[in-house]
Amino acid sequence: MQIETKLPKVGTTIFTVMSQLALEHKAVNLGQGFPDFETPANLREALTRAMSDGRNQYAPMSGIPKLREQIAVQVDRMYGRRISADNEVTVTSGATEAIFAAIACSVHAGDEVIVLDPCYDCYEPAIALAGGRAVHVPLRLPDFSVDWQRVRDAVTPKTRMIVVNSPHNPSGAVFAEFDLDALSEIAARHGLLVISDEVYEHIVYDGRKHLSVSRRAELAERSFVVSSFGKTWHCTGWKVGYCVAPKPLTAEFRKVHQYLTFCTFHPAQCAFADVMERDPQHARDLAGFYQAKRDRFRELLAGSRFALSDVQGGYFQLADYSAIRETDDLSFCEWMVRGAGVAAIPVSAFYETAPDARLVRFCFAKSDETMQAAAERLCKL
Repeated sequence: MQIETKLPKVGTTIFTVMSQLALEHKAVNLGQGFPDFETPANLREALTRAMSDGRNQYAPMSGIPKLREQIAVQVDRMYGRRISADNEVTVTSGATEAIFAAIACSVHAGDEVIVLDPCYDCYEPAIALAGGRAVHVPLRLPDFSVDWQRVRDAVTPKTRMIVVNSPHNPSGAVFAEFDLDALSEIAARHGLLVISDEVYEHIVYDGRKHLSVSRRAELAERSFVVSSFGKTWHCTGWKVGYCVAPKPLTAEFRKVHQYLTFCTFHPAQCAFADVMERDPQHARDLAGFYQAKRDRFRELLAGSRFALSDVQGGYFQLADYSAIRETDDLSFCEWMVRGAGVAAIPVSAFYETAPDARLVRFCFAKSDETMQAAAERLCKL
């Protein structure tokens, strides 16, 4: 039987590849972005209660009302935007599903979607499956800022959407007010939709505030804003996220969502609704919690030959290995797993056309013991 692939450029993700290598070589896994410490006890207890109370069948397609209401309260509290829990919030099976559904409901055959490289690897496959074409605009190095003039130059009559991500994965760069100004101007002038990937919205450092597109009415009215409970509550394996979008966009979004997953893990929705209501301080404290980990990881690597990039948000550290080895980043990561027993992610995996840079991404959402064990090995390179 002849099978013609719809995703000829897609293979096994680099995250799976490096995690498998880490497992085979018993390496410390700082590659894939997941915490190795436990989820909060109150969340686990709330999940157990929900299961014991019989919340084990299908949830409502758009998400249970209480959780959608808590999301609306949080958006108002954090960004000063009042939204309808009924018509503008949809709970999804992870942020990846939300991004896929937003693209699938909006992008038609022949449409172009601007993405900013380096970018997360789920964007382009979703665009391709919708019949669109990803137009890659590289961020500036070394600070991974957006060259908005290059974005303007990339817009054509076929451009339908732009995907942005702040705090940015893999670099940790965050938007400033002028970034929202430029994005708003370009989107309004050309009638573009926006997907704003904000899964690290609570993890912003050094007194900065997260500049969500939800803060700007003119942007919010044309945007799908995607967030992740897994990143916020240290439970990536539960795969629960959500999308906030104005009513007309949400109506189209739900048409795809209902046939993609229909609904999301019901007991977890109940648990998140409970802890958001009882413990709103958790989200407020998250930046301080991860900033301590960022600072500790950088301190542990101070004696290494890696050159560390600035990290403004998220829980990844980019490191330049030029002083250690002259090779491409994938080969370096494979060598490091086998020779040093530490797994990282090559930054070229986030690009269509990678620049001439020697950068790897480490995840510091780890216990102090894990970071120390990794650092001891890395400092010997």
